[in-house]
Amino acid sequence: MVFTALFLAGLVLSTLLAGGDAFPSPFGSTDTVTSYFRDHTGAVRVSGTLQFAASVPLAIYAATVSARLHKLGVRAPGATIALAGGVLASAFLACSGLVTWVLSRPEVADQSEAVRALQYLAFGLGGPAHVVLLGLLVAGIAVPGLLAGLLPRALAVAGLAVAAVAELSTLVLLADGAALLLPVARFAGLLWLIAAGFLLPRRRVRAEG
Repeated sequence: MVFTALFLAGLVLSTLLAGGDAFPSPFGSTDTVTSYFRDHTGAVRVSGTLQFAASVPLAIYAATVSARLHKLGVRAPGATIALAGGVLASAFLACSGLVTWVLSRPEVADQSEAVRALQYLAFGLGGPAHVVLLGLLVAGIAVPGLLAGLLPRALAVAGLAVAAVAELSTLVLLADGAALLLPVARFAGLLWLIAAGFLLPRRRVRAEG
């Protein structure tokens, strides 16, 4: 929940500080992109800072849920996949936040070619790289959650669907139109992780008989 709150705060606050102007798409025109970063350095700085801050609770979540799965007796690779996916997703998000912070520096914002290159880098790190690895975190929880009955079946199956969309977002690197998959996988994944965090049991209940 802290991760989600910080991530959403970055989106909302940066938009408010920019006077309602949305963060530009990396696929937009060069003039639109460069003018946004030149005119809204404060909004960009807040966005990058909160994005970086959001990476910390995500890493903590990954470590905690992996330990919980091990405690629940999961010996399959799922717990390790969840840890690896979560930590890498956190790292890519942190790097994206730092690159966005660099874009907020006035001496950088005045260089249109540098702005375009850095925005593509920030998008790649915080977009497909982060979302694909976030999908591994979801899958690493959903698979043992389904097979071991640790999560409600509907939630576990939904997690597998979210993870599949997240992995498909790799296509963004080949086709700009596939960028629509990113917000779907990202926000569905955030909601799913919150639900799983509440519903994953603290101890394994064994049936008697």
